[in-house]
Amino acid sequence: MKKRILSCFLCVLSVAFLLAGCGNADATDAEGKTKVVLNEVAHSIFYAPMYVALEEGYFAEEGLDVTLVTGFGADKTMTAVLTGEADIGFMGSESTVYTYVGGTSDYVVNFAQLTQRAGNFLVAREPITDFSWDMLKGKNVLGGRAGGMPQMVFEYILQKNNIDPKADLTIDQSIDFGSTAAAFSGGQGDFTVEFEPHATALEEKGDGYVVASLGEDSGYVPYTSFSAKKSYLESNPEVVQAFTNALQKGMDYVGTHTPSEIAKAIAPQFKETDLDTITTIVDRYYKQDTWKENLVFEEDAFRLLQNILMDSKVLEKEVPYEELVNTDFAKKAAE
Repeated sequence: MKKRILSCFLCVLSVAFLLAGCGNADATDAEGKTKVVLNEVAHSIFYAPMYVALEEGYFAEEGLDVTLVTGFGADKTMTAVLTGEADIGFMGSESTVYTYVGGTSDYVVNFAQLTQRAGNFLVAREPITDFSWDMLKGKNVLGGRAGGMPQMVFEYILQKNNIDPKADLTIDQSIDFGSTAAAFSGGQGDFTVEFEPHATALEEKGDGYVVASLGEDSGYVPYTSFSAKKSYLESNPEVVQAFTNALQKGMDYVGTHTPSEIAKAIAPQFKETDLDTITTIVDRYYKQDTWKENLVFEEDAFRLLQNILMDSKVLEKEVPYEELVNTDFAKKAAE
């Protein structure tokens, strides 16, 4: 498993080196704001503080003109960062570990952690009042891709509950990210692990019922973070600081406003979703303490991440925290 996942990321690296281009830090818009291309792994209400920063104008206040692009997968987001197609990536920090182990010299460094819990939920076909994880034994569950945080956190929870992910149940990892909810509606699987808005959509259609939060049952884990190439951080510290300052304002907003207010603020980012649904989803994430108070990626959190990677057999030994995490920008933004 480890060799297969690292091989995949090595392929990403080789393509990145061939396509490497210039970043956008020196480009400015008509108002003199510095252009920054941000590539996000997915477009999800789970990342509410980032959208608050966009919609409330916090990036503009910091002199930045941010273009948001959705990568639809950590591998694609990482490729965009490595090639210079994006200045900053937002994805699971496990991807930075993979590329570092892959041997690139201009590796990608995490500088701001956004979420501190998993953002997905276990959905069953029928309501279960007193759910316990051993109910998954002998069942078929629609899961995530190998080596990705959703799948690894799921397996981490199973192991915490003395369940063998390989022997005690069947985890179907053959379905593309974003298509599992439709497959579940179509009759595949006894349970499915879903991000929002798919979990709530299944409930609204009567096709499924949320019975557990992976975020609550896994505890605090460094689920997603912002990162950039080492060279970008070194060459553009003012831009990265301004970017982090704006993010901290978004974090402060979600910490001091109600789910209803947060939902209204980010609603323009989710035009296809009605406000009541957005509010329901924000409330679900709000109650499980999804977002950090600050953006500092602590060493204990990074160590936990690596323990999860090693438990999942995708990492043989720890990589240095000091190499892959820079807390200077987040600490300054929190002052």
